[in-house]
Amino acid sequence: MSTYQLIYQSQATVPFEAPELRALQRQAVASNRSHGITGVLLHTADGRFLQLLEGDEAAVRQLYCRHIVPDPRHRDCHILAAGPCPEPSFTGWHMALRFAQPSEVRDLLAHVPACNLALCVPRARTAPELAAALRAFFAAGQSGIFALQLA
Repeated sequence: MSTYQLIYQSQATVPFEAPELRALQRQAVASNRSHGITGVLLHTADGRFLQLLEGDEAAVRQLYCRHIVPDPRHRDCHILAAGPCPEPSFTGWHMALRFAQPSEVRDLLAHVPACNLALCVPRARTAPELAAALRAFFAAGQSGIFALQLA
């Protein structure tokens, strides 16, 4: 069975402070564990969410379409990348949470600079590039990650 990844961003409609985010994380960990989904969630002080979900395609799509998109606590869900990936990026993390600066999320989503004359304009990151950037971002901030492992 191949792993399916979905990366999206959205904007909070209500304020999320640390207690609300941790409650959201606890709820996500319990649900994701039962459905074999792993991933990470970034949240910024200006209310932006960036999330990577991975697992069985049907489970990830169902979570996104039936639970995440209709959630009134955020709006403007926009899929940045979705599709199969060679291997999971966040095995064992049913939902890691990290607070990020808005500039850090902008950097993660920044276009890749043109690398040769054939590609004259910057391009958006591919799904594997964005997943790798998120892995590097979480690895660099290990002390700021809240990875709940509920029994």
